[in-house]
Amino acid sequence: MPLQVCLGDINVCKIVEKTNKAFPNISEWWCVDWKENMNSAMDESGMMKSVLITGANGGLGKECARQLALQNGIEKIYLGCRSEDKAIGAKKDLEASTGKNIFDIFLIDVSDLSSVHRAIESLKNPIDALVMNAGGWGGENPLALTDDGVTNVFAVNVLGHALLAEELLKRGMLTKVGLYVSSEAARGIPGMDERPELTTSSIDEFVSIADGTFFTERSDSTKPYAPVKYTGAMWLSSLARQYPSVRLITMSPGGTAGTEVTSSSSLIKTYIFKAVMSVMCLMGKMHRLETGAKRFVDGLLDESYQSGVFYASVEGITGPVGDQTEIFSDLGDETYQDNARAAIRQFLS
Repeated sequence: MPLQVCLGDINVCKIVEKTNKAFPNISEWWCVDWKENMNSAMDESGMMKSVLITGANGGLGKECARQLALQNGIEKIYLGCRSEDKAIGAKKDLEASTGKNIFDIFLIDVSDLSSVHRAIESLKNPIDALVMNAGGWGGENPLALTDDGVTNVFAVNVLGHALLAEELLKRGMLTKVGLYVSSEAARGIPGMDERPELTTSSIDEFVSIADGTFFTERSDSTKPYAPVKYTGAMWLSSLARQYPSVRLITMSPGGTAGTEVTSSSSLIKTYIFKAVMSVMCLMGKMHRLETGAKRFVDGLLDESYQSGVFYASVEGITGPVGDQTEIFSDLGDETYQDNARAAIRQFLS
């Protein structure tokens, strides 16, 4: 009998059942111990010296920081966090686990544009790389509007990162690589998450995703996540064409146990979701935190990942990554990409 866990407006209960139906050959996938290969980074790894990671106090962001600190040539890692207390704790943990004293606290709340503006002004030196990792389901009220006119889920996943990246690029403060963290949900996961269904992919339709009017069903707090992440991926692809000298890619960590996607949700939701993810990992249907974060590190250091491309699992939610336009062709439509960016910019003006 499939595992069933139901919590109010979020139906985590069918994750295992849906995954079984979606991936009949899933038993061939296993969560295995992961070992870092210090020599696998690109030859230019020594040239990448500084990295800013949002959402770095835990989960994928913190693990990405740990792995990057062990790469040759990395001299400074900015830990982008909302909470100074959590940032201090993460810094201590990372220094202890890596033996490196290269972590700086960078206070930023990407769900609040005023905080993003302050953070940008506080950055005195250019950075080589930016990992736009902060995100999640948008808390207890994901479709509630922020002071900036977008939903909570859109603010934390897209709008703050758009302001951060666009301003850094405009000022010449991001010099080498930008990586936006998305999800396989953005192109649809058969049996689990429906593919975002846009009617026209017009500017107005992307605006409706940002301000929440796109969503008629408000009982499931996870529903907005896929269209929001899709919009973010489209925005970055458009941005990449304006800044060809900086490699800008979208990367999904894949189905990863131990993430902070529910960090702003209730404690009971967070606990149950993480428990389900752990079970799925043991069943071979997801991978470990280290594996998901390594996708980010590979995306930063390996130049074979091309600018403007959305990379995620070729099949399902784990395993090798590839260009997602081969699964969902709309992701490669430049007009749709530009419409997504134009919609976002309406909230930044």
